[in-house]
Amino acid sequence: MSENIPTSPDAGAGGFLPATGLPSPAPSSASSRQPTSTLPHPRGRSLQPGSNKEDLVRRYVEERLLHASRRYVKKFGNPEPGDEVVGYKTFGEVCRDLDGIVNVLWLSGTPALQIPFLLKLASDFTQYVRSFPPSPKATFDLLHKLDHCFSSLLLGRDADSQETLPGFENGLRAGMTVTDMVRCRSLVEQTRVLMVEVLSSGTADDEDDVEEQVTETDTDAEGEGMGQGREPVWDIDEERLHLDAARIYEKTIVQLGDRLGDRL
Repeated sequence: MSENIPTSPDAGAGGFLPATGLPSPAPSSASSRQPTSTLPHPRGRSLQPGSNKEDLVRRYVEERLLHASRRYVKKFGNPEPGDEVVGYKTFGEVCRDLDGIVNVLWLSGTPALQIPFLLKLASDFTQYVRSFPPSPKATFDLLHKLDHCFSSLLLGRDADSQETLPGFENGLRAGMTVTDMVRCRSLVEQTRVLMVEVLSSGTADDEDDVEEQVTETDTDAEGEGMGQGREPVWDIDEERLHLDAARIYEKTIVQLGDRLGDRL
């Protein structure tokens, strides 16, 4: 399937896939502290079940998820001559691919596509993240988007703007089933535990260094006259990362508790 998929520039008129393939990844954020979602605004109406457009999105997302899976597998083997699939080198690369898929699904405004594929993507995330050094900024940005998606789909409204989502005009019947919610809860629990382990496992990728670092010179200068130096900057950043890990899927947790009648 070609990555150059023609589309109308007017999403309300039926266009939903970008003319150049996947949407450009959103700017990196330092963590889940990001206050609002960077997801695109969904199209005005859900795609008609069984329509060519719905099938187009389904096949497109299936291919992109398969491509991500192939790149993950290639990470563990030697590249073959002429092979166009290049293995991932960092988890930031994984997040960029998955981020583009999330954008397309959200843009489609179609719960029948969003729910199963986002659950699949969240499950794939838990597999992929174990195999790379931490990439905190890219990881928290992706998890923030997934949290927004799941919590909004559980509400039937955008979790930030409170706009009714496409497909939910007649209530929550188009939303998650109890089976979907139980699966989502399992993924939430697994991801929260897993991310604490991953963040404690090693040094972050060079491309994803923690922001707001203070140079050794600055630290020494600020510590003069105080009788002792300040604590290492990395300790502060590490504490922030673990606080962010505790906030993973926080909106989804609340909505799952409301819908399922209990708390995680």
